[in-house]
Amino acid sequence: MSKKKPNIRVLIVDDDSSVRNTIHEYIANAGFSPTAAASAEEALELVENNDFAVVITDIRLPGMGGLELTKVIKQKNGADVIVVTGYSDDYSYEEAINIGASDFVIKPVRLEELLLRMRRVLKERQLSTERTRMMEKLQKLATTDGLTKLYNSRSFYSQLELEVDRFNRYKHPLSLLLLDIDNFKEFNDTYGHLEGDKVLVRFSQIIKDCLRINDSAYRYGGEEFTVILPETNGDEAKTVAQRIRSSLEAEDFTPTPDKFAKITISIGVTQYFPKEELSAFIRRADQAMYFSKQNGRNRVTVLLAEPHVQSKASHRNSA
Repeated sequence: MSKKKPNIRVLIVDDDSSVRNTIHEYIANAGFSPTAAASAEEALELVENNDFAVVITDIRLPGMGGLELTKVIKQKNGADVIVVTGYSDDYSYEEAINIGASDFVIKPVRLEELLLRMRRVLKERQLSTERTRMMEKLQKLATTDGLTKLYNSRSFYSQLELEVDRFNRYKHPLSLLLLDIDNFKEFNDTYGHLEGDKVLVRFSQIIKDCLRINDSAYRYGGEEFTVILPETNGDEAKTVAQRIRSSLEAEDFTPTPDKFAKITISIGVTQYFPKEELSAFIRRADQAMYFSKQNGRNRVTVLLAEPHVQSKASHRNSA
């Protein structure tokens, strides 16, 4: 007897008890965990409360038929369905497959063939799951920075376009932060890139800790980062920026066992204006960040209009 596989559960649906019991015994002896039902209605109750990998159902059942059962299962549950029928002239393979069945078997059922088909369905299920997982992994790699695990600059532009489109539809405020670590090249030159990478990773964690679930952070490039703040006006964005700045300033880094180092950040803050070009929105955040650098670093500068419109930027230092 094969070793039982309790995680692979199979539901057998047939109103003929002799057929039902025979398949149940054979599937159990093959190492799976079968459950039996005499009707579609009973089967749906079992499916609702249990996780079945495969459902084997007769096509003709009292009450709801096997094809309708298949349709309901595929709409509400992830199980594969193998349809069994002794009426090959009345039902076609194409009809069963089109409503979601994974296979179609003609009675009288050869148990060896049924088991082979079930194993093939399970193998295809496994391959599909692995393929989906691989695609998700590739998608994540394509949109995520490998070091910091934040989204990358490619993702930033895509998401910012979406948020601007949402602004144009709903007129909810949208703000942007551009952040640049102060004197980071000097830190790298002094302590090495490995220690610099540790700073980038820790700072990324600090950013995420300071954001809400709808906010998103990105590694823009090198030691530059951006944060998109939906549903957030300029004043609220300044508060978020100050929280990030002060959290990093409070952090102690130890690039060598006997040396503590402080890292600071310069941040530019701006808010989106109706019908504004995306490039102008980003450029203004960059200009605000430049003002923070120019005025002593470790500070937040809010710039709500282009420099020729607003001659004096609003900024707050670390004090």
